[in-house]
Amino acid sequence: MRVNSLSFRLFLSATGFTVVILIISGFVLSSLYRQAVERAFDRRLGVYLRTLVADVASPEDSADKFPQSVSEPLFELPLSGWYWQVTRLDGGKSEVRASRSLWDGGLPRLPAASTGNTGIRQGYVDGPEDQKLRLIERTIDLGEEGSFLVSVAGDAVEIEDEKRAFNRALQMTFAILALVLFLTTIFQVRFGLAPLKRISAGLAAIRAGTAERLEGNFPVEIASLAGETNALIDANREIVERARTHVGNLAHALKTPLSVMVNEAAARGDDPLAAKIQEQTEIMRDQVTRHLERARLAARLTVVGSITEVQPVMYALVRTMEKTHHGKGLSIKLDVPEEGKFRGERQDLEEMIGNLVDNACKWAQSRVVIEVTYEQMEPDRRVVRIVVDDDGRGLTPSEREQVARRGRRLDETKPGSGLGLSIVVELAALYGGGITLGTAPIGGLRAELLLPAA
Repeated sequence: MRVNSLSFRLFLSATGFTVVILIISGFVLSSLYRQAVERAFDRRLGVYLRTLVADVASPEDSADKFPQSVSEPLFELPLSGWYWQVTRLDGGKSEVRASRSLWDGGLPRLPAASTGNTGIRQGYVDGPEDQKLRLIERTIDLGEEGSFLVSVAGDAVEIEDEKRAFNRALQMTFAILALVLFLTTIFQVRFGLAPLKRISAGLAAIRAGTAERLEGNFPVEIASLAGETNALIDANREIVERARTHVGNLAHALKTPLSVMVNEAAARGDDPLAAKIQEQTEIMRDQVTRHLERARLAARLTVVGSITEVQPVMYALVRTMEKTHHGKGLSIKLDVPEEGKFRGERQDLEEMIGNLVDNACKWAQSRVVIEVTYEQMEPDRRVVRIVVDDDGRGLTPSEREQVARRGRRLDETKPGSGLGLSIVVELAALYGGGITLGTAPIGGLRAELLLPAA
C-alpha cells in the first residue's frame, strides 16, 4: 500500500467533489435569487397596475386627469425605462393612453400563453431605444364602457444589476468557503491518514528487520487491522518453525533406514544385487538431501525481516576454518568492514560463506583471501559482495560449470558429498543474489557471492 498515493487520491476526490458541489450550489442560489428579485420587481409593477386598473374602472375618470393615482416621477421622464399604457380593445372609442415617459412610442403586447392564474401576464420585452423591460399587463372588461389592456413596464437593468451584485458577493463567499474547505481537506487527509502512514512505516521496518511487530496505539477504526497484521506475522513464524521441525524429523527418520540399507548392501561384498541396492540407495540419499534442503531453505525465506551483521559471522568462520585446516599451515586473510548487514538469516549466511571458504581451504596451497564490500546497485537496492580467493590449481570454464551441479565432485580424494557449492547456488538464488566463479589474482579459484544488504 502506498499511503502517499492514497492521500493524493483522497485529496483529489474530496477537492473535486467540493468544487462540483460549490458550482451546483452557486447556480441554484443564483437562479433562486433571480427569481426572488423578479417576484419583488413584479410586485412593484403590480402596485402600479392595480392603481391604473382602479383609475380605468373609476366612473369619475376624465381624460385630463387620467391617471389619478400613479405619482411615480419616473413615468414623467422621457425614455426613463418606466412606462404605463392603457389601450382600448373593443373598437369603440379608439384611444391609447400612455405615460409621458413613452414619448411617442408604445409598449408591445405579451403572448397569451404567459397569462397567470390571476389573469396577469408578465415577461420580458424590448422597449423604446431597445431597452430591455420587465412588463406586466392585464385585460379588464367594463361592460358597456368597453374593454381595456392595462400595461406597466419597468427597466430590467435593475434586475440584472441586483443579480450581478449578488453573483459577485456569492463568488467571493464561495471562494473563501472553497479555500477553507481546501485547507480543511488537507488537514483531514494529512492527519486522518497519519495512522495508516505509521502502519506502512511499521511494515517497512518489519520487512527491513528493525522491528518484529507493529507497535503503538492506533485509532479504533484501524486498531483491528494492526492486530490482524501482528497475528499474521506470528502465524507466519509459527508455520515456518513447524516446517523446520517437520523437515528435521523427516531427515532423521529417513537417514537411519538408508544407512541400514547401505550397510547391509556393503556387507554382501561382490554380490551384484547388493551393489545395485547400494547404488540406488546412494541416489535416494542424494535426492532426499536435495529436496529436504530446498524445503528448509524455502521455509527460512518466509520469515519476515531477518537482518544479520556480516563481520561477526566472517570472524567466527575464519577462526573455525583455521582450526579445521590447521594441519595445512594456511594463511587466511580477511578484509571486512565493521558496518554492514545481510538481509537474511545468520545460519544461511554461515552456510553459504562456510561452504565457499571450506572449499577454498581444501584446494589452497598456502593462502586464502576473503574480501567483503558493500555497493549501491540501484537507488533502492544495496548489496554485499563477498569474494573468496585461493592459490590452488583453479578450474577451467567447463569445470566451473560442472562443480555447480549437485553432487558433482572433480576429485574423489577430497572429503565431501559434492552438495556444498550447489547449496550455495540455490540459497543465493532464493535471496535474489548469485555466485560467479573465476580466476583469482593469486592464481587459484575466485568465488564471488552477491547477496542483498540491509
